[in-house]
Amino acid sequence: MGKSKIFILMLSAICFLTVGTSCDDNESYAERLEKERKAVNAYLSGYSVSNEIPADLDFITVEEVGEEYAPYYRIEPEGNVYMQVVRAGDRDSIARTGDKIYFRYSRFNISTWYEEGGVVYEESNSVDMEYAAVHFYYNDFTKTASATCGIGIQLPLSYLGINSEVNLVIKSQYGPDEEMSDVTPYRWNIRYIKSAL
Repeated sequence: MGKSKIFILMLSAICFLTVGTSCDDNESYAERLEKERKAVNAYLSGYSVSNEIPADLDFITVEEVGEEYAPYYRIEPEGNVYMQVVRAGDRDSIARTGDKIYFRYSRFNISTWYEEGGVVYEESNSVDMEYAAVHFYYNDFTKTASATCGIGIQLPLSYLGINSEVNLVIKSQYGPDEEMSDVTPYRWNIRYIKSAL
């Protein structure tokens, strides 16, 4: 066998091994969704979880509020969004379609938390007022600000008033645009407010 044929065979073998290895490194979308599901389930396993919101929403405002006592309520039928009520807010000030709602937040990646044994790398505009509050237009996804934030962030306002505070577990499909393609679930703490200050 000539040197050129041996070279071509060796080059082919290297290419084959490289392609085979890179396929192992690339997860399918279904595999990423499964990893997301496991991470979210692991996070929620540390809390009481209710698959439905109480019919009497005043019960939330009186009894089950706060990070120590409140369960996580599944507020999206497929289990993409779970809400823990920290503060119920002003029930006389309900968001209406098109209202500009500001919010301050802190959040962490649940997949990273799961993979690194409970380590939290937090992102926030909540404490340092130098960072502006972000906003969306309630229930109006024709506006870029609303579409960019994702639907999950808005769902608690279907149940609670302005000035409420919640912890949310949001899977990628209901999160901001960039989390959808990355299949990244986040745990958010959000305070809904009427002004940017």
